[in-house]
Amino acid sequence: VQLQASGGGLVQAGGSLRVSCAVSGRTFNINRVGWFRQAPGKEREFVAHIIWSGGSTLYTDSVKGRFTVSRDNAKNTVYLQMNSLKPEDTAVYYCAARRATFGTRYDDWGQGTLVTVSS
Repeated sequence: VQLQASGGGLVQAGGSLRVSCAVSGRTFNINRVGWFRQAPGKEREFVAHIIWSGGSTLYTDSVKGRFTVSRDNAKNTVYLQMNSLKPEDTAVYYCAARRATFGTRYDDWGQGTLVTVSS
């Protein structure tokens, strides 16, 4: 599976941004697509995921109520809508695909897109 993240940019605090993840290849193998982020000097952290076929979602506590993950299966694209952005949301955002139903390892990763939130 190949993933291509896009849509990052510079936004002011309180603003909104939507990043996209185009998925291609053996998509029938995918169980879920996750969004992760890595801020400068910090470890990569989980942000949200969406189950590829059923659409169930999960969010880390710090983005609940502000971020929404969705997918357009016809376009094989997963979106992360980010509202009420804070400077601490500044990071490189990555999307990744996982084939297994259980476990934590993601199998394929996109290249990342930079989101910068100014105060």
